[in-house]
Amino acid sequence: MGAARPITISFLACLPLILASASQSPSGETFWGAPRGPGALVPRRPAPNFTATAVVGEKFETVSVSDYLGKWLVLLFYPFDFTFVCPTELVAFSEASEKFAAVNTKVVAISTDSHHTHLAWVRTPRNQGGLGAVNFPLVADISKRISYNYGVLVEDEDDVLYGAALRGIFLIDPNGTIRSTQVNDESVGRNVDEVVRLVQAFQYADEHGEGCPANWKPGDDTVKPDPDGSKAFFASWSAQHVE
Repeated sequence: MGAARPITISFLACLPLILASASQSPSGETFWGAPRGPGALVPRRPAPNFTATAVVGEKFETVSVSDYLGKWLVLLFYPFDFTFVCPTELVAFSEASEKFAAVNTKVVAISTDSHHTHLAWVRTPRNQGGLGAVNFPLVADISKRISYNYGVLVEDEDDVLYGAALRGIFLIDPNGTIRSTQVNDESVGRNVDEVVRLVQAFQYADEHGEGCPANWKPGDDTVKPDPDGSKAFFASWSAQHVE
């Protein structure tokens, strides 16, 4: 009788079985297995909470979404450390720290790399392919559960990015509600100024109860969300957009 043949089991292929037994805590925190599918993480939905190890400066610390209640939060998913577009994005977000601070906003970056890899990347000079110092946490999603719950995990085994996160941005308000989502394929980075603009626009809309039209920026006209109140805006707007 021959030797038993080894059986290879794909970790991600087992996710549906694992998720079937997952649930929520009594406090309502979302664990691995948050409901997914079309519209699962659209704006107006609660942001799934998580607790994970992160590199903060050059130390290992625990980070949770719930730590940021009361502030605006940008969750910035990216594919890999020690790659090419990724460091340009993270450095750009770090260099915009004063802009984010001015609008009461924090940034947290996440990939499926380990915290040890994050630390090595931070300690590697930028001119040698490293990230260098950034002023926000780098979360280690080594279980892949955060990326899965946020819908950015690449699950196709034939994909070269299998097991990595796509370039997803989730803008979360001080109440823990998702207000904006964007997911890019891996080859194109995000626009930091546009993320800042979105925060400013949502904050203005929340405070004043008015809509921010296309390409709005602070100081521009806004529109009242009712047929009569909007007439003044459209009188000016239509003069600039003649049919």
